[in-house]
Amino acid sequence: NRRRFPTYKFRTMVQGADRMQADLEHLNEASGPVFKIRRDPRITRIGSFLRKTSLDELPQLVNVMRGDKSLVGPRPLPVRDVERIDVRWHKRRFSVKPGITCLWQASGREPDFEEWIKADMEYIDNWSLKLDMRILLATIPAVILGSGAH
Repeated sequence: NRRRFPTYKFRTMVQGADRMQADLEHLNEASGPVFKIRRDPRITRIGSFLRKTSLDELPQLVNVMRGDKSLVGPRPLPVRDVERIDVRWHKRRFSVKPGITCLWQASGREPDFEEWIKADMEYIDNWSLKLDMRILLATIPAVILGSGAH
């Protein structure tokens, strides 16, 4: 329901990275309202390692324990991206609890927003414990291989 909550992650970017984003908009490689750059100049050297290995995600287990997130569900978006979602059916992704991993992340994390949203809708429409287990198992090789991590 678009409730705001802090997401815990290890810092992977330089201090003030959010203020630098406007100057980097022209480099955005993602379609739709999201912002993704493969070689984002704001990422620190250690941050690059943390992201490639997905270790930056570990603190989100605190979010799961607090009840803000589940292990599996549509990935939460930054406020900037949420405010830019203007297609009504895209907003349906906010009808379920966000997660650490999802179909989109387990399948390669390419920055096509329409495919990302379709995967979120597929998850919402077909949710089952079996699907959650399948996504969790598919996330393991995606993390180990670093598929789409940046």
